[in-house]
Amino acid sequence: MWRNSKILNNSTTKRFHGPFRYLLMIIGLWSLLDLQPGFAQAPFYQGKTVRVIVGYQPGDSHDQWARTYVRFLGKHIPGNPEFVVQNMPGAGGMIAANHIYNLTKPDGLTLGSFGGALFMAQITGRKEVQFDWPKFNWLMTPERGGHLVFMRTDIPQKTFDDLRQTNDPPKCSATGVGSSGYDIPRLLEEALGFKFQVISGYPGGAEQDLAMERGEVHCRAFTIDAFFGREPFPSWIKKGFIKVWLQTERKRNPKLPEVPTVFELMDQYKVSEPKRRLVEAYLGIWGFGSRPIVTSPGVPADRVKILREAFAKMFKDPEFGDEIKKRKWEVSPVSGEELQTLANEVVDQPADVTAALKRILSK
Repeated sequence: MWRNSKILNNSTTKRFHGPFRYLLMIIGLWSLLDLQPGFAQAPFYQGKTVRVIVGYQPGDSHDQWARTYVRFLGKHIPGNPEFVVQNMPGAGGMIAANHIYNLTKPDGLTLGSFGGALFMAQITGRKEVQFDWPKFNWLMTPERGGHLVFMRTDIPQKTFDDLRQTNDPPKCSATGVGSSGYDIPRLLEEALGFKFQVISGYPGGAEQDLAMERGEVHCRAFTIDAFFGREPFPSWIKKGFIKVWLQTERKRNPKLPEVPTVFELMDQYKVSEPKRRLVEAYLGIWGFGSRPIVTSPGVPADRVKILREAFAKMFKDPEFGDEIKKRKWEVSPVSGEELQTLANEVVDQPADVTAALKRILSK
């Protein structure tokens, strides 16, 4: 019995010697290369560090949001990567946007936070722009709230008519073109005849706060949620140091029930239809909110998907929700997919709107 079995085995070995030899070679090479099926691979983000570049100074609302994200986001990404925040202030977020677009690897390990109105600099042909807005990979924005304009209460102008007739316009602070602090006063000048002197070039919010306290500037356009979300603004209101003059939402925000909207003011001052269309074009495409998050152009689609899903999960995380409530931040997150579509739309404006925006915002 053994002999026959041995003969059979030898015969079988000879018959399949060639195919077995090649099979063994393939298995050996597989082992040497340590190739594993896709489901067994370690997650890409495992052991990695993700850098979040913030285009504003430490302590700014962008910075506060970013530092809150990095405490919660990692656990929603397969591999649980580490996070670091890097501040890169200047030119209203332009320096950070240009850096992310041109000087970072397309590997999904760099995220960016800069102002949602920065695309206006591209539309108006600013020479500083070194990016193409739609080519960023858009991940999400936490809100789409409106803006407000506040002023020191000791300025000589007390009414909107005073603001139209003054020969000594109040000075409004801004980081640069493409920021709400710069764009909104210019838009109000064009549409409503309100007079402002915009002083741009401030690195961030903290410097503008100090300038307001010192009397270097008298006004600022700012997001409503950030205004109520951090000091010194609530304290300034309580002390009577500042007054909110107007807001840009179509309906009055519940937190500002006595403050007129820009649309009410356009009715009051019988603004012409072309100027109304200009205001609506600018405010209507403020769909990115004030603090969108992007990653570099060219990042593989699967990693963009991972990052978008991580942000979506984080906003449903009860611990993150508790942190948001503690900080009194209002959130209504918008998906990266929606922002990606919007990014393509906003840079394709009618020629007359583009020309008007360029004229107004390039002063």
